[in-house]
Amino acid sequence: MILIKNIKALVQVRDQGVRYLSGAQMQELPQLENAWLTIENRKISGFGTMDSCPTEGITEVKDVKGSYVLPTWCDSHTHLVYAGNREKEFDMRLKGASYQEIAEAGGGILNSAKAMGASDITEVYAQAVKRMNAVIKMGTGAIEIKSGYGLTMETERMMLKIAKRFSYDYDIPVRTSFLAAHAVPAGFETSADYIDHIISDMLPAIADSGLADYIDIFCEDGYFSLEDTDRLLAAGAQYNLKPKIHVNQFTANGGVAMGVKHNALSVDHLEELTEDDIQALKGSETIPVALPGCSLFLGIPYTPARRIIDAGLPLALATDYNPGSAPSGNMNLVVALACSKMKMTPEEAINAATINGAYAMGLEAEVGSITVGKRANLIITEPIPSIGYLPYSFGQNHIQEVLISGYSYKPTN
Repeated sequence: MILIKNIKALVQVRDQGVRYLSGAQMQELPQLENAWLTIENRKISGFGTMDSCPTEGITEVKDVKGSYVLPTWCDSHTHLVYAGNREKEFDMRLKGASYQEIAEAGGGILNSAKAMGASDITEVYAQAVKRMNAVIKMGTGAIEIKSGYGLTMETERMMLKIAKRFSYDYDIPVRTSFLAAHAVPAGFETSADYIDHIISDMLPAIADSGLADYIDIFCEDGYFSLEDTDRLLAAGAQYNLKPKIHVNQFTANGGVAMGVKHNALSVDHLEELTEDDIQALKGSETIPVALPGCSLFLGIPYTPARRIIDAGLPLALATDYNPGSAPSGNMNLVVALACSKMKMTPEEAINAATINGAYAMGLEAEVGSITVGKRANLIITEPIPSIGYLPYSFGQNHIQEVLISGYSYKPTN
């Protein structure tokens, strides 16, 4: 049994029954000061204050005096598996081109799809391994990975195979989303034609392979319409693929209500948000997910977190790690941006990046809080004055150690 002792405070201490937090609940971040925690069989087996610290059956001791211990970040929206990069488009944007203008000029998602088509699985896997190692070292202990930079049966399957393999290569929960409806590739006259192809030719094979946990679509002007979204999500339901959808990144056109109609697990982006969207989310089990790294990189509005939380809704935070609009998997930066740019408190941001992020992947019973029986995927901070120091001192790494299933994470690939 592993013992961590002299913890300044255990952060995010919860009962097993907590699924996610909404509204004013997000301000509550339970902490246990001067604490210990034990790990057995790769899971949290107990915790308490130092006056009750166990001494029997201990095989390893970590004395972390002055450090906080919290659950690892739960990143519920990434595109971590991709080929190459798009730094040339970054330069184009600095010279005035918009995201949409770059896409219309043959850049954007189609550019990444072209690079994916020219790469083999070994090359793409090697690139993705480096990214996965980096994000775990920065504190991510559960992750969702989307396809969507293939746009063909062969390349979409390749992306999902790599993402699914990470479930075995790394001892963290990995969820996968089938996102062939990310952009319309060459050879299809309309988005509806491509949706026909996905539904009839791609979806049955992907579902039969067991490579995808969820289905996704980029519901946005210039990409896929409400009708496209309705058709695809209905088709996905026939294969028990629950939706997690991109919506309201540039325009608010009813996509949130469409996601709720199809019982989407999450609606992600929401940089644009209407009162109708908020009303559609009320009473649903669909969680909004904000992606502030994308707003930072593209210079677009940030998701209006205060409106969402003050309306009594839940909110999760994720990186949107991808080559075009958010080339960073740093959840520490995401938490800091949520505070400085979205006016969330440190407590709200940490809740959004842990327990609510876990819910946005269907993993709330496994990770996201300090709870007996959950995975011992933990962040041990450097000695810091308070937990709010993490987003406050945003330019530095304050993680001393990351534990995955109770063991110090050391990349082997």
